[in-house]
Amino acid sequence: MRVGLDVGGSKTDAVAVAPDGAILARVRRATGWGPDAVTQTIVEAVAELAAAAGAAPGDAVSIGIGTPGQVVDGATVTHAVNLGVERLDLAAAITPVFGVPVRVENDVKAAARGAYALHGGDGTVAYLNLGTGVAAGFVRDGRLWRGARGTAGEVGHISIDPAGPLCRCGQRGCIEVFAGGGAIAERWGRGGALPVRDVFDAADAGDAEATGLRAGLAFGVAAAVRLLVLTVDVDAVVLGGGVSALGDRMLSLVVAELEAGAVASAFVRSLALAERVELLPAGSPAAALGAALIGSDAVPVEQEAVAHG
Repeated sequence: MRVGLDVGGSKTDAVAVAPDGAILARVRRATGWGPDAVTQTIVEAVAELAAAAGAAPGDAVSIGIGTPGQVVDGATVTHAVNLGVERLDLAAAITPVFGVPVRVENDVKAAARGAYALHGGDGTVAYLNLGTGVAAGFVRDGRLWRGARGTAGEVGHISIDPAGPLCRCGQRGCIEVFAGGGAIAERWGRGGALPVRDVFDAADAGDAEATGLRAGLAFGVAAAVRLLVLTVDVDAVVLGGGVSALGDRMLSLVVAELEAGAVASAFVRSLALAERVELLPAGSPAAALGAALIGSDAVPVEQEAVAHG
């Protein structure tokens, strides 16, 4: 049994994964605030998960943890502001409790690994996370590709319209200012629990401002898809994150934007961009599953000794 956890700002999603990749059990619980509470959340989630799988926590062979923020050496998370954590060595905190290898990874990269497995587990896949911000992760032949300094896939702050809205990074017209849930909510400025969905509902009702924001989202996501394909030539771009919960309401607009952009260019048409983009299935535990797979990478492989003669 491999255990994976997606530790988010409001909830923690945990799965137990069998050797063949099947999910044996899944639990969710609220995430505590601050280093001690986050650690306790993980410990309790693992115990609850093991019980749901009919096992003991110590039966796990590995634990993988996906978390916001920057991750150092597969063990320590830093600058996880959504968790109230400035620096926390999760591997050191969790390993003594269960006595199994623990590996920590950034949540988007963990989700990329999970999305790759859910996609079919072959070729090269880019996972585009459309949440409060926008970022991507790459997986090729089952392995994450981080780049020279670990920043591969940070497409959210690539400017696609120098005259566009001001982004929090100081540039204008970044992909994130068009397609990030936080930026859309800020520009909408009308509150609500699900502001991006509210924008789509208002656009359906004919609101001009909402229609513009919805079109901007499609423009931003389509631009990100083009960038990911043109720079890495991935087999597929899988869309996930909170904004992707809009499902076909969003995907149909992105596909239309991609098709419109290919009308004047035979080269762009040859890329078949619209055919390479897909949605992560609703409710998929991609980040927790990916964390479980990444966690198992830390388990030493036993070599069989073969005697000859």
